[in-house]
Amino acid sequence: MPAVRMYTTAVCPYCLRAKALLRQRGVEHIEEILIDADAAAAADMGLRAGRRTVPRIFIGERHVGGGDELYALDASGGLRGLLDA
Repeated sequence: MPAVRMYTTAVCPYCLRAKALLRQRGVEHIEEILIDADAAAAADMGLRAGRRTVPRIFIGERHVGGGDELYALDASGGLRGLLDA
């Protein structure tokens, strides 16, 4: 399974929801990068994702988007393919 990285904040309900879905799909480890206390991490997220909102989710090197995009990817069957790669 490829590495899963998520940029998040300490109080983001969308981040909690995204983490729950990933865990339901068998992801045992999510590298969480808290941006609310780390300006450099927030800047890195902006450069990598082109967005400033959280969550920002990466599976391997692919930016899959935020929470809504993750759920849409799952509904279309694409999330399983990325996680099985």
